[in-house]
Amino acid sequence: MSGAKAYLEHVAIWVGDIHWHIRFFEQVFGMSMREVDGTRDEPRQYWTLGGLQFISDPRYEGPEGRLAHLGVMCEDLEASLAAAQAFGVSEMPQGRNWLRLPDGLAVELIQAKPATCVAQALAINPRAEA
Repeated sequence: MSGAKAYLEHVAIWVGDIHWHIRFFEQVFGMSMREVDGTRDEPRQYWTLGGLQFISDPRYEGPEGRLAHLGVMCEDLEASLAAAQAFGVSEMPQGRNWLRLPDGLAVELIQAKPATCVAQALAINPRAEA
C-alpha cells in the first residue's frame, strides 16, 4: 500500500437535459454552481458544490446512470499513479492522470493543493451529529 490518501472529489455524468439537472440539484439539495464550462445559459459542463459534474449531451444513449468518470482528489498524485500501474490500468488520451480501469471505468486523478486538504476532508464524519 502506498500510504497516499485520496477521496472522491466528483462524479461526472452525461445528462440529456443539463438545465433540468442544474435546477433539480440546486432547488432540492442547494447544490449551487462551483464552475461552468460555457455560460450559465448554455453550459457544456456544470460542476456543483457537493461533487457533481453534469456533461451535456442531449443525444447520449448509454446505460442507466450515464457515468462519465470518477474524479479522485489525491494527496500524492505521483504515488497514486505509480501504485495504479500494478493493477493493469491504461492511460487515457486526456492525459497521464486519466486512467481506464480494466472493466472500462474512467478515473481522473487530481493533485490536491495543498496536499493536507485530503486529510482534512477525510477527517469529516458525515454521520456525526451536528
